[in-house]
Amino acid sequence: MTTTRGTSVEIPTPDGTADAYLASPDDNSPHPAVLFYMDAFGLRPHLKKMADRLAEAGYTVLVPNLFYRHGPAPVFDLPDFIDPQERPNLWEQIAPVMQSLTPEPAIRDAGAYLDWLAGRPEAADGPVGITGYCMGARLALRTAAAHPERVAAAAGFHGGGLATDDPDSPHLLADRVTAELYFGHADQDHSLPPEQIERLDKALTEAGVRHRTEVYSGALHGYTQADTAMYDAEATERHWTALLSLLSRSL
Repeated sequence: MTTTRGTSVEIPTPDGTADAYLASPDDNSPHPAVLFYMDAFGLRPHLKKMADRLAEAGYTVLVPNLFYRHGPAPVFDLPDFIDPQERPNLWEQIAPVMQSLTPEPAIRDAGAYLDWLAGRPEAADGPVGITGYCMGARLALRTAAAHPERVAAAAGFHGGGLATDDPDSPHLLADRVTAELYFGHADQDHSLPPEQIERLDKALTEAGVRHRTEVYSGALHGYTQADTAMYDAEATERHWTALLSLLSRSL
């Protein structure tokens, strides 16, 4: 198993300074870079463990605190295990913060994250990969569209709101994407009903985007998050297989 190194870092952005977690193989060599977009619960120990696993596979992984405008992580007072009884109270805190991260500042941030990675000795020259979870799946698609020359692969898992009726829905950016995409949807996910899955697939196909869309049977929204009651071990391992396959052929 590859020995990894994880450290807290700070990234200058047009709107301030974002705290983040950087994980990489501990061999003093550059490795392909992956931008890891968090879910709505934010940067926390579980996401750092996921980044470490990606680093073990040979990647330099950056996990920014997307909510840095509201303070350093942890932005919310999260329990060690998030069960359904606690979710309503947590969402009262999380929802307004998440809604404040509109597409414009999110894409400004994305450019800063990519610039920062490009200047790191741990990151190899060349295009990057992206993986995103929950709200991060939307940002993965938006970033691939905003920076087609820099993003070779992007994956989204249990993403919500990917193909809505809104005029700024992420799926409307499909014609700007040159990266290969993969989406692993949860089939029991109120935030991405079947009609949105179909609309996303249609947009990507019509735009000629190389992509694969899979619906994980029996999986709930948040299935990769082991510190929540939504966790599904089988679906999570399927996600790792798909993600690592995408990255290995793209970076």
